[in-house]
Amino acid sequence: MKVIILNGSPKAEGNTATALHEVERVLQQQGIETEWIHVGHRSIHGCIACNKCWDTGVCAFGDIVNELSIKMKEADGLLIGSPVYFASPNGTLLALLDRLFYSNLHTDWTMKVGASVSIARRGGATSTMEVLNKYFLKTNMPVVPSQYWSIAHGTDPGEVNKDEEGMQTMRQLGLNMAFMIKAIQVGLQQFGSPKIQEPLVETHYIR
Repeated sequence: MKVIILNGSPKAEGNTATALHEVERVLQQQGIETEWIHVGHRSIHGCIACNKCWDTGVCAFGDIVNELSIKMKEADGLLIGSPVYFASPNGTLLALLDRLFYSNLHTDWTMKVGASVSIARRGGATSTMEVLNKYFLKTNMPVVPSQYWSIAHGTDPGEVNKDEEGMQTMRQLGLNMAFMIKAIQVGLQQFGSPKIQEPLVETHYIR
């Protein structure tokens, strides 16, 4: 069992990383392998809607997005963390996620577990979390809950540790994520995939 962890902060060891490490520590205690990928500092092009991925199965830019697509085939879950930029995730992270999820719309990620973490100085954390979670909800990926929204607060590096409720929320997120991965594996073995066995229907409102 394995979870890919995406740090969407430009800072490799900032508050976003601290919160993600808290979740990761619990995942590892629960026997879940993790792979950490820092993406927030990279130069990542946004999606240009060329739709080449629909023909080739890979993004035309051929960068870390395609590397992540390969890793996701073997992963059981994806944990994404981002700082809050104007009440939304880091733009670099969004560029990556747009291309990663769009280029894999025809890849079956059904029942791979998704979780998000957002870190703010003050406001915008819940709206950031909602943006991240919508990628999972579009892709048949169950979203992991916690005892509160999966947010924490801090400005200077390490300051997030002072948010005791936030860090406890991270630990519960890790426990819930591990439980869901294990429970879903049992369910898939016993009942099979719940993905609908019908041709995809797309309703266009203007034609």
